[in-house]
Amino acid sequence: KAAGVHARLGHGWYLIAEADESDASFLHLQPMVAIVTNIEADHMDTYQGDFENLKQTFINFLHNLPFYGRAVMCVDDPVIRELLPRVGRQTTTYGFSEDADVRVEDYQQIGPQGHFTLLRQDKEPMRVTLNAPGRHNALNAAAAVAVATEEGIDDEAILRALESFQGTGRRFDFLGEFPLEPVNGKSGTAMLVDDYGHHPTEVDATIKAARAGWPDKNLVMLFQPHRFTRTRDLYDDFANVLTQVDTLLMLEVYPAGEAPIPGADSRSLCRTIRGRGKIDPILVPDPAQVAEMLAPVLTGNDLILVQGAGNIGKIARSLAEIKLKPQTPEEEQHD
Repeated sequence: KAAGVHARLGHGWYLIAEADESDASFLHLQPMVAIVTNIEADHMDTYQGDFENLKQTFINFLHNLPFYGRAVMCVDDPVIRELLPRVGRQTTTYGFSEDADVRVEDYQQIGPQGHFTLLRQDKEPMRVTLNAPGRHNALNAAAAVAVATEEGIDDEAILRALESFQGTGRRFDFLGEFPLEPVNGKSGTAMLVDDYGHHPTEVDATIKAARAGWPDKNLVMLFQPHRFTRTRDLYDDFANVLTQVDTLLMLEVYPAGEAPIPGADSRSLCRTIRGRGKIDPILVPDPAQVAEMLAPVLTGNDLILVQGAGNIGKIARSLAEIKLKPQTPEEEQHD
């Protein structure tokens, strides 16, 4: 985010790349160090619906490491813990778990910042302030510190880098705080946050970060499911996670080229969530209606999470541009 671009060319020896298992293309990489954050049942169409196939593909990826390479693994994840004996390379573990080589301790979130201590073998404890909320970001920092420590980077340089970290685009991305008087006539404000997370675990982490940093806010989520297959395969997980917010507005599924699947649509998901008796979801049939349908549910002490991986990021930016205010036909025509 600090660079304002998706990639940046440096002048050092290192090339750092983000890869994922969505199409198994990470098997083409030949890394010296590989960080594995978690392994879950996602993109299962790539793996013929077989979770064992997915797990074996991660092992194959780690076997691309040279014999002197290193796997940095989040031991909090039960699947990663299960696979550790099969890695066959040097490993460094990290996490909140007591047996982690790099352990996160004393985590506290104050607003958008995480404060915690990192404990490492044969090293002084490192007290970290991170400009990114949520325990999941503390874990990401622990992984980065694990690699940096193995590469011989001194603690002062590590801390400088962590303190200057500004987050990544569309990851708990603050778009502004807007007065509600022009929106719905109420006093107070609403904070607007854009987040790319579209898997139940990611959505859960975002909600937990919002609750930890702003416990007194009315938590409103505008959610756009991404892919019919993911909605079908993780249907119950989505229903469980999405009931944690105070108010839920849901757009239609972003298809990403997929054909609709009966029962894996937003209307069905809203019906299931409503049946659990905790919240009453609002289906937004047309993205053009978002501001109009959002305004009445805002109270004046709100945190709005705009959540998903489709075109919802553009909707979030549009909401920021109009400061949440529903547009009249004349204003829309002018825009």
